[in-house]
Amino acid sequence: MQEKYVLLLDENAKIWYNYRRLRNEREFFMKRSSPLLRLVLSAMFLAVGIVLPFFTGQIPEIGKMLLPMHLPVMLCGFICGYPYGAVVGFVLPLLRSLMFSAPVLFPSAVAMAFELSVYGFLCGLVFSLFRRPTLLHLYAALLSAMLGGRAVWGVVTFFLMLADGSAFPMSAFLAGAFLNAIPGIVLQLVLIPSLMLLLDRTHLVPWREGGVHPKNNNRKEEKV
Repeated sequence: MQEKYVLLLDENAKIWYNYRRLRNEREFFMKRSSPLLRLVLSAMFLAVGIVLPFFTGQIPEIGKMLLPMHLPVMLCGFICGYPYGAVVGFVLPLLRSLMFSAPVLFPSAVAMAFELSVYGFLCGLVFSLFRRPTLLHLYAALLSAMLGGRAVWGVVTFFLMLADGSAFPMSAFLAGAFLNAIPGIVLQLVLIPSLMLLLDRTHLVPWREGGVHPKNNNRKEEKV
């Protein structure tokens, strides 16, 4: 009985330690994340979004389906917050269109500006609603952004095509938003959570509930 009581106290101490460590890491990150730092990171994500399509475009057949500009915008929303993610998402396709004529300014880049802006906004906003986020919460924010961004892209494209005197049927929306984007959707669902977990494990962006890594827990248990 006494041994069970000691183990219970030890477990409570570990839980309290984990909570304190997570809180301290978050406070340190928030202090370190000044507006200037967030602007610098946003500029970095914007630059990555401009350059990344050159690399994915070299992959035959599925290069354009990987949606390379989506990745840095979503990461910007998660790491820098929804205002920065929304601005970077809106500026990126327009700026890239003006610089390299890819994507075409009308209607592609204009519609993508609204789409990517929603991605960055919802990733940051939904993720910030959870006080002690987990991996499931990250997926909830990611899926919300993916669905919301595609819905906005469909609506904006519909009105742009209508103004141009063209049609935008439901089949075109489904093909552009989902069917032709399956490789990019899979990549986002795998790569973004993996990068966020890596940033948490390296303490660069501590966000996950628990905050203590399994290796550290194993070392403590060995000492006990």
